[in-house]
Amino acid sequence: MIASILKLSRSDFQAMQNTSPSKIINVYSIHKMVYSLFPRIDNETRDFLFADKGGNFNERHILILSKRPPQVPEHGRIESKRIPEFFLAFDAYCFEVRLNPVKRDKNSGKLIPVKKQEPLLEWFCSKSEQWGFETDLNSLHIQRTDVQIFDKQDKQVTQNAATFIGKLKVRDRSLFINSFEQGMGRGKSFGFGLLQLVPIRA
Repeated sequence: MIASILKLSRSDFQAMQNTSPSKIINVYSIHKMVYSLFPRIDNETRDFLFADKGGNFNERHILILSKRPPQVPEHGRIESKRIPEFFLAFDAYCFEVRLNPVKRDKNSGKLIPVKKQEPLLEWFCSKSEQWGFETDLNSLHIQRTDVQIFDKQDKQVTQNAATFIGKLKVRDRSLFINSFEQGMGRGKSFGFGLLQLVPIRA
């Protein structure tokens, strides 16, 4: 796997605006920008994840995880490095992940956004086993909740968002690796599900 950071400066955003005056830098434009770095090969499915890390007045960072190297971007600069195999061999990690927390209503079958702190923490813990790890409840907290709204093909899309931070212990290595490489939860095409890890060394 390859970890990359796409760095966009103020001048990059200005150049994008000049190229397309109607272009608004939002969730969907970031989505299209990242997708342009990985042209589709035949009928292959998406093989990358990304997370908009925001930034400051001068620069914005987009974190990308992919199976193949990204192309050189039209705007901005990208830095990439291959992730060593031993990186996913530790027993415990500090983590951060931005997710689209939803659950299916038993009666209507519709997906309902999960909101408020306690239900969100319960939702995350209930999902941890299928993601291959156990969450340290004392460390788990929600850094941020928000709603991202954007227009896609003349339709308005609304997605509930929550950023979880904490510590985890790996319980099923294959599930854990799959969660890292394939992403977690829904909305991965729009910046959700990238599990950001820092190993906890014994």
